[in-house]
Amino acid sequence: MDSVPGLDLSHPPFDLLDAAQQSRLQASVDMGFHPAGSTILAAGAASDHVHVILKGVVRAWDDRGGDARVFADYGPGDLFGAWAVIAGRARHRYDAREDVLDFLLPAPVFRELLADSPAFAAFFHEGLSLKRRLAANDQQPSELSRLMLTRVRDAQLAPAIRVAAGTPIHVAAARMREARVDCLLVEADADSDAGRSPGVGIVTRTDLLDALALDARPRDAPVGPLARHPVVGVRANDVLFQALVTMTEHHIERVLVDDDTQGMLGTLGMAEVLAHYASHSHLISLRLERAGSLQEVAAAAREMTALVRQLHAQGARMSYLMELVAALNGRILGHVFDAVVPPGLRDRICLLALGSEGRREQILKTDQDNALVLAEGLEWDGLAAAMERFGDALADIGYPPCPGSVMVRNPKWRLSASAWRERIARWQRERDPESAMDLSIAMDARPVAGNPALFEPVAGALRALGRDDLLLRELARATLAFSTPLTLFGRMRDPAEGIDLKKGGIFPLVHGIRVLALRHGIARHNSFDRCAALLQAGVLSPELGRDVPQALAVMMRMRLGAQLQALAEGGRADNRVDPASLRRLDRELLRDALRVVNAFKDHLRDTFQLRAG
Repeated sequence: MDSVPGLDLSHPPFDLLDAAQQSRLQASVDMGFHPAGSTILAAGAASDHVHVILKGVVRAWDDRGGDARVFADYGPGDLFGAWAVIAGRARHRYDAREDVLDFLLPAPVFRELLADSPAFAAFFHEGLSLKRRLAANDQQPSELSRLMLTRVRDAQLAPAIRVAAGTPIHVAAARMREARVDCLLVEADADSDAGRSPGVGIVTRTDLLDALALDARPRDAPVGPLARHPVVGVRANDVLFQALVTMTEHHIERVLVDDDTQGMLGTLGMAEVLAHYASHSHLISLRLERAGSLQEVAAAAREMTALVRQLHAQGARMSYLMELVAALNGRILGHVFDAVVPPGLRDRICLLALGSEGRREQILKTDQDNALVLAEGLEWDGLAAAMERFGDALADIGYPPCPGSVMVRNPKWRLSASAWRERIARWQRERDPESAMDLSIAMDARPVAGNPALFEPVAGALRALGRDDLLLRELARATLAFSTPLTLFGRMRDPAEGIDLKKGGIFPLVHGIRVLALRHGIARHNSFDRCAALLQAGVLSPELGRDVPQALAVMMRMRLGAQLQALAEGGRADNRVDPASLRRLDRELLRDALRVVNAFKDHLRDTFQLRAG
């Protein structure tokens, strides 16, 4: 048969084929016509063809459990039926919503191409993972790509030079010059370092200079008292970006590099990281470090959106991007806390970040979600006024007030540990929608300033809820509150509104992971970390453990892209994405991600026996 013109082979997955393979495919293509209302492919049936739509819309139905649910709409350029050819059975039923004209790729030729092209086969077998890489490669290559791939062990490490705690300052300075390093590791001395943490400390060239010039210490004074403990370290197999996050979070410019088999490999400084990548984040970090007023903190914070825009455009992995932004946000919250709380009271108060900030997943500045744990019996008449100033300062920096008033300026969210335990017990008893929402917010609480030890009794009370099966069941039911928005081809009541990715996709994954983590005693906060722990514990199948974090990253990336575009156009960032604006591969990615959401919901239904709910 003559080849049919018009089949576009320039997009995934067909661009993964070489020229000869593309020619073989093009020569075998036929055309099909399916009138509106007809079933093109039945669920569970094998298929003689893979279909690529030229005109019209095809609706896929998920018939599992005898309850047909819309899976997705497919439009021009979209492919379906590949699984029916590969596995011999279709996952879904495919109906023509209107007259459909499509390209028919013969099953034998398709199977031959799968066998001949590993990359082409991987597109269908690896699913989200490969498609995410293809989508990332479709963006412009950047220096950041190298930062994401380069391991710490491959960076230019400085040797780890160790000296005894009794080494005189002038001898230590000479040792630095001789070794061409700007820091030394100081061995712990049981006599002179009594009361310090065990293990080595670190002393920098600046520490020695300050000791001589500012503290007037003699040249032969020992370096032991100058050393800082503990030494912050990273692992040799961490990526450079993670080292950058660690330095930013701990307000330092050098970390110790450790290896499981070889021990200490050396030290890594900000200069070495910046030799691979000139990070705007470091400039923000420096401005925050030097900020002497809330106005200067606000000026540094205003650069955060530009940083996020830069890293997103350069293809930063979502988990790394969130970690870096969380580290910088933590610095900002700490500065504001110190500005409104007198030094003598900071050890009697713990500031908590809640919600997405507590999970280290907030990227753009959204609502203020925070709380306080107060020391028992704390009496401070200025507390309410200070927390008003705290909220006002965050609003000036760009964090709008929380519509639900989940903020430290609300007395309900600043309690002693005993009062928090009472409130948690009340949430557990009442189980009404408001209590469930407040509890879910509190489950992500993370100390960011003040005295973190005050939070421990509260954290223990929250962890204890994991033994209440009835409560967990009610919390899990919230994941089913919103339908999955799988009709992606503009067939909505108001297409201009787009689809709400938070309600339809992100929330069910984040909240479901949160409830499972609570049930199994997993104390981690970040959704990706929780998911990894659930997989390791055998709570999630290997397939869900692989696909859930991939799906979450896909939806977060797409939401962030839409938010940044809205801000650039002078609009407001929200959770909606317009499917019609997505590239073909991104639509395919989003469909796959939302399919994972449905599979995860099914897992929750089975785990918490929600089928009848």
